[in-house]
Amino acid sequence: MTTPTPPTAAGTTAGGTSTGTPVTLVVLGGTNRLRRADRELLVLAGTLGATHVVVPDAPDDALLDELAAHAVDAVHTLEGGPGDRLTTPVVALAEAAARETGAHVLLLASTPEAKDVAARLGVRLGAGVVTDVVALDADLVATKSVLAGSWTTRCRATSAVLVATVRPNSVELPAGAAAGGTGTATAGAQRPRVRAHAVEDTVPAARVVARAELPASGRPALDEARVVVAGGRGTGGDFGPLEELADALGGAIGASRAAVDAGWIGPEAQVGQTGRTVSPQLYVSCGISGAVQQRAGMQSAGTIVAVNKDEQAPVLEIADLGIVGDLRTVLPQAVEHLRALRG
Repeated sequence: MTTPTPPTAAGTTAGGTSTGTPVTLVVLGGTNRLRRADRELLVLAGTLGATHVVVPDAPDDALLDELAAHAVDAVHTLEGGPGDRLTTPVVALAEAAARETGAHVLLLASTPEAKDVAARLGVRLGAGVVTDVVALDADLVATKSVLAGSWTTRCRATSAVLVATVRPNSVELPAGAAAGGTGTATAGAQRPRVRAHAVEDTVPAARVVARAELPASGRPALDEARVVVAGGRGTGGDFGPLEELADALGGAIGASRAAVDAGWIGPEAQVGQTGRTVSPQLYVSCGISGAVQQRAGMQSAGTIVAVNKDEQAPVLEIADLGIVGDLRTVLPQAVEHLRALRG
């Protein structure tokens, strides 16, 4: 068994010319318009050196304009696209881009899919992998929560290369970027070069046999929502009051494992140790006891509001504001008050 060789420390351009500038490689999951979580990765990358981006398929002009506004130097993509194989094409592409550019940091969003990619890259590049990062300084010291959110730690990889997954809502965006930007490059900004890699990867992989588009809810994605309203066993399966509050706040709907296991809501909404990890500015917990498994997925939220009939519920120990009461009474009152404030 051979030991993986990390990329060289010096950065290179997409054509292979040495620049001497440290390169940060941002691995994006798609070629659609940038999400807020993508912009956060690009802003963070800009503080660490030159920025290169990996996308699985050829980017269109709109995406290139958005990347130009973030001063991205080059975009690395797969010649011929990713095909129907899961994960491995993106891993092979990111590995090739990292070796060519000498990237010292690879950044991904903290999603289950991206963590799979990060783990594989760690093996291939001989890199240290840190997941669920909420801050990363210029010395590559990462801040993250561990032990189900009970402790906040600072750590640094001992390897030459760091692979980090960053929780959404962890990076403050400039005003224009936070609003989604204009979609066009600023005056004088050049579109990044596009480098197509011919990568052959024979690693066994699952294949996509069918795709079905999820119905649009009009709400933000759970992973990157600034507000999350989550329900558990205490909802009794009725998420109506939670949906009204989420819509009033412009937020997403989450759920505990108990609610998902009961079939009241789909698994894509599950927050916790075995579900999604979220870091919204506001997390409203409704009818959830707040056991350690649930807390692991939301404890890094900016502000936690808990509504529960049980005054001994563990979630009240970590809540910034705890309301002891029936959510069917409390939530409609909150919605009514929000609507009154907005005229």
